[in-house]
Parts: sequence; structure tokens; C-alpha cells
Amino acid sequence: MIQTPPAAAERRRHEPVVIGHRGASAHRPEHTLLSYETAIALGADYIEPDLVATKDHVLVARHENEISGTTDVAGRPEFADRRVTRTVDGRPVTGWFTEDFTLAELKTLRAKERVPDLRPGNTAFDGLAEIPTFEEVVRLALRAGVGVYPETKHPTYFASIGLPLEEPLLEVLGRHRVRAAYIQSFETANLRELRGRTELPLIQLVAYDGAPYDWVAAGDPRSYKDLVTSDGLREIAGYADGIGVDTRLVVPRDADDRTLPPTTLVADAHRDGLDVHVWTVRGENSQLPADHRAGDPASPAYPRATGDVTGWLAKLLDAGIDGAFCDDPGTARAVLAERARRRR
Repeated sequence: MIQTPPAAAERRRHEPVVIGHRGASAHRPEHTLLSYETAIALGADYIEPDLVATKDHVLVARHENEISGTTDVAGRPEFADRRVTRTVDGRPVTGWFTEDFTLAELKTLRAKERVPDLRPGNTAFDGLAEIPTFEEVVRLALRAGVGVYPETKHPTYFASIGLPLEEPLLEVLGRHRVRAAYIQSFETANLRELRGRTELPLIQLVAYDGAPYDWVAAGDPRSYKDLVTSDGLREIAGYADGIGVDTRLVVPRDADDRTLPPTTLVADAHRDGLDVHVWTVRGENSQLPADHRAGDPASPAYPRATGDVTGWLAKLLDAGIDGAFCDDPGTARAVLAERARRRR
């Protein structure tokens, strides 16, 4: 039988980690210091910044490099001529892009809620927060005694325009001597490169469908599904410490979107010494499996109403996961506390 490496075994002796997904995006506009501060207050072990680059090669926290949905840039006449169409990961995208702004210019913008129909309460905070730099997020995490869990967004694209993400990422982490961190990516090549440059744990992100873009760009016919086979997991174990997967790869769903028994993915990954973190645990009915929704489906508020998120998270924990990306870290912390109480 394959033995679990000591480092991974040591991590699994502790309770699963709670990762504040883009901060506490259920409560504040994502990727703002307001959101990260709220995640920390609610008990997150790690806060997660998605990282993109500015024109002057500073890393900032945004869900995407196209920022019209998360800032007020579209209403700023001084930047009207920056609206362009670019091809990102093989797809045309139109809007305003971080790589066309210096950090000083981005700092004049203000953040807003990305999905106001789903989270109308968060719009009360529109216009209050700047776009934070990765360094500002790291400093906040160090002051609060929590970890950081950065994701490199579109690394092949940023490398192609002369703004690679890995060098400034490692520079900030190294200068601040960060030890509590995971580094994640949906691509594989940059994680392989990082493996030779850092001892921090690396997480291979795995989507439910599609393929890593570096594979697509190289003409590799494999997909994300190949990464969660026995051969794929062994390959990942050669350069990463864990996988971050769509919840459906751990607890699948039927044609009616109701949950089915767990797959063997967690056990398979553990045999190869890999941690398993899942994304994303969200509380709204529209974001939950059908058997964890609550309320009247005929109500206009039903999609954004809170469902049985605690039961859903408990089902994922029962499957043996090592951590979860959560829009509301407080809910996850409460579920873990209740489970610990029952064990006593």
C-alpha cells in the first residue's frame, strides 16, 4: 500500500482548513480589504486573493484582469478610451484590463459587487474600497495571524505579454517571510516551475470540465478529467501538494442536480499524498445542490435565499476533504465547531 508522505499526514491530523473565498464574498464585495478583514473576523484560516498584473507589473487582487464587473471603471470618462477587446485564454473578452493601467491609476478606481442580483446587500459597500495589491493582502494576513492562498490567474496569458506572475508573487512572499501560504493555479506549467523555486505547498486546481490552458495552447489533448485519474494524480504528486477541485468531483449530482454518493477522489488523492480542497461552498439556493435548497421556489427571492449550506458542507466534510473555499467562512467555522463538540 502507498504510504502517505509525512508532511501531508501531519496536515491531515488537524481539522480541515477554512479558506475565505475572495475574502468573505457573501458579505462584502470580493477581493477588497473589507472582504478579507471580514473573512478574518469570521474565522478563516486563509484568505484567497486572485492575482493579476498591472501595466507596471504589480500584482493586484481581482477575480479577472477584465475589471468592468468589479470596479467603477466603466463610469470613469478619463478611462473611456481604454476599453478594448483582448484574447485571453483563447477567448475574446471586451472591457477594461488591469494590464493597461498603472497601479496609481487603478488606485483611483473603486470596487463594487460583482453579482448584485445574487447579493444585493453587498452593494451597500460599492464605492468604498480600493483595489488592493497582493502586498497589502499579505500585510493584512500577517497582522491577523492567518495564511494567504493566492491564485495565479491566466499565467500563460500574462507571460505572453511580458508580465509573468510568478516572479512578483515569490518576491512578495519571500520579502515578508510568509510561511502560512498555499499557491494555486488552474494551469500546470507554472506550478511545475514554482516547484523548483519554493517550498510552499502548491495546489493544482481542477475544474469539472475543460482543460488547463497551457495544455490547450501546447496542443495537448488531455483535459481536467485526466488529472483526477490514477495516473493524473500521481503526475500531480510529482510537483504539487494537493488539488483544489470542483465540489462535483467529490460529491457528484444527478440529472436533477441532487447529490449522489461521494466518488473515490479524496481517498485516491490521499493515497498519493495529496490534500483535497474543494470549491466553492456558497449559501444561496442557486449555488447549492437541489437537495440542499430551502424555501418556496416560486418566490422571486428564492435564488438568493439561504439554503441548507451547513448540511452541504457537512456532506463534503464526511467525504474526507482537507479544506474548503467558502464565501462565508463563519458558517464553515460553525460547522467545524459543532462537529468537534460532538466528538468530545
